[in-house]
Amino acid sequence: MKLIIAEKPDQGAALSKQFKTKKQQGYIEILPNELFQKGAYVTWAVGHLCQLVSPETYRPEWKKWTLDTLPIIPERFQYEVTRSKAKQFNIVRSLIRKPEVNEIIHAGDAGREGELIIRNIVNLSGAKKPMRRLWISSLTPKAIYEGFQNLLDEEKTKSLFYEAYTRACADWVVGMNASRVYSILLKKRGMSDVFSAGRVQTPTLALIVKREKEIEEFKSEPFWEVIASFDIQGKKFEGKWHKDNEPRIKEEEMAKKIAAFCKDKPAVISDIQKERKEFQPPMLFNLSSLQATANKIYKFSPKKTLDVLQSLYQKGIVSYPRSDSNYVTEGEAETFPDILQKLGSLPQYKDLFPLPISTLLNNKRYVNEKKVTDHYAIIPTEQVKNPEQLSADEQKIYDLVIRRLIAAHYNQAIFDYTTVKTLVDKRAEFVSKGKQQIQEGWRKVIYQNEKDDDVILPILSEGEEGKVSKVQVKEGKTQPPKRYTEGQLITLMKTAGKHLDNEELEKVLMKTEGLGTEATRAGIITMLKDRKYIDVKKNQVYATDKGKVLISAIGDKILASPEMTAKWEKRLKEIGEGKASPAAFMEQVKKLSAKIIDDAKVMSQEWNFEGLDTESIQGTKSKGSLGKSIGKCKLCDGTVIDKGDFYGCSNYKKTMCSFTLPKKMLTKKISQTNIKKLLENGRTDLIKGFKKADKTFDAFLEWNEGDKRIGFAFK
Repeated sequence: MKLIIAEKPDQGAALSKQFKTKKQQGYIEILPNELFQKGAYVTWAVGHLCQLVSPETYRPEWKKWTLDTLPIIPERFQYEVTRSKAKQFNIVRSLIRKPEVNEIIHAGDAGREGELIIRNIVNLSGAKKPMRRLWISSLTPKAIYEGFQNLLDEEKTKSLFYEAYTRACADWVVGMNASRVYSILLKKRGMSDVFSAGRVQTPTLALIVKREKEIEEFKSEPFWEVIASFDIQGKKFEGKWHKDNEPRIKEEEMAKKIAAFCKDKPAVISDIQKERKEFQPPMLFNLSSLQATANKIYKFSPKKTLDVLQSLYQKGIVSYPRSDSNYVTEGEAETFPDILQKLGSLPQYKDLFPLPISTLLNNKRYVNEKKVTDHYAIIPTEQVKNPEQLSADEQKIYDLVIRRLIAAHYNQAIFDYTTVKTLVDKRAEFVSKGKQQIQEGWRKVIYQNEKDDDVILPILSEGEEGKVSKVQVKEGKTQPPKRYTEGQLITLMKTAGKHLDNEELEKVLMKTEGLGTEATRAGIITMLKDRKYIDVKKNQVYATDKGKVLISAIGDKILASPEMTAKWEKRLKEIGEGKASPAAFMEQVKKLSAKIIDDAKVMSQEWNFEGLDTESIQGTKSKGSLGKSIGKCKLCDGTVIDKGDFYGCSNYKKTMCSFTLPKKMLTKKISQTNIKKLLENGRTDLIKGFKKADKTFDAFLEWNEGDKRIGFAFK
């Protein structure tokens, strides 16, 4: 009898759905059939059932955070069962040990992380039984059935386990030592908080802090532009004054003189340049490009996009979500006509059919087996579903994936770009730029939201004459660099090579996909938020003072540099390919950890955090109020407790009671005393100094029983 171990409960259910089954506690029994003649058990992990043990498990003295115990480097790493998931582990272990189970089918996600999750469980169970590997890129019944018919020898994917195991151990060593040394040293500077540091999160944070610094140090300067309106034989258009290809004038007086000179003067078309540009349809999605697109269009965080995509994958309607490839194999391309025929019958996409291009089989832009890594691009599966039957968020992501595939079957978009130079009174040159769409192509399929500053110009000829009908001076200011959006941050992590000076290392980063992997980037950004290193407001990423303190403390040392990640990713990939030794790599990691500690000790002698609010950087636990009862909930019988950044109902997890009270309103901190009065009496004392826009006012906070909300009350 076979035992199939999936990575998640939903995947376990999907793997067994097409067979006759009996549901049991923590597993599903597949009844005998042509594929499993003696039947099979299907069970699952719940993500990581096992974790690396804490430092004090190796040595009791490692429990205390002191400089004397660093670096912390175990001789041999150990995994343990995560306490909250022990029940499911025991179920899986008991099934592995059943006498009738003679073979294990490893059915974790087809990637390095799935490899680690399932093998850790099998290793901790202590059983030694034959194992084979299910390796599939979608959860459709057809893919599952064919996957079970063509199981891989487990040795073929074992090197991926070594890569994931080595990555986890190396990240543990660097993270544990770096976090402790900076937390200890910064505590001596009055900051009683945990400063988590790591191989991927810290270089990513450094890029955000660098941009924050560029914005803070930017000095805006005024400039002026001269805009002329022309009438050339009844044809009207505008142009911008240029000199040496520069339209901006640094002195207002000079701009006014140019405008005065041009007023009512004769004008002639001195030069017309027309350039035709062709734009190929976009590539098929990998995870990073889909996360960046969903963030740009819908403001979805990278984590939200991955979560929604995972849900669509588990429904069997899109392929594997954590893919880093933009390409498909010929085998996948052969399924496209069937998928597209089903999509063409849906009302949302009917007007996009018939397709200009019937097949992609010979198109290397999309079909290239050599460029398909562990998985092909993210595409809709043959199990096409009407998007209207999905949740609102699922509809949006599914639609993006569908439209990318349809757009690949369209022709290029073609535009003519025109640059007209107009000479005023034979001296002042003005430039006008226009754009004309010649062929819509794939742009019919994919919504275009970009702002288009180019205008359609009238048909003009060189030598045509006319005059300046109007002239004006416009003032502007130079703008600082823009903050990154979360989608741009994903792209920045992927292409972090451009921030390196070393060309060879740039190639490494581009080859190994930059900082982190497709599967981990969203989690890194979420981690930076959770650890209060960054804030995201209206999709703009801000570095907090805590984030700035850590990067200032590390300085230009290796921990904050993409260079280290580039070298690591290259070696880890080689381990995954069976070309490098995990033991040799870990020796280098141990040396690096010792260097990080030495760097921190040396740098701490010169730390200067002037201009940063270091007093506010205190862990919530150190304040002694986290979890403290404040009063009775106004919506239910629960207790309002301190939750760190706000006060909330203790019944949230039980009943989803949504009652919350802010600790700050309109820039004014609300004291705990006033919060208690609001809960007991329905009203606070008079609070002075609320600020809204440019206005400051005093008011009471009052509980409105009818609306079930807080409002302002005035004297």
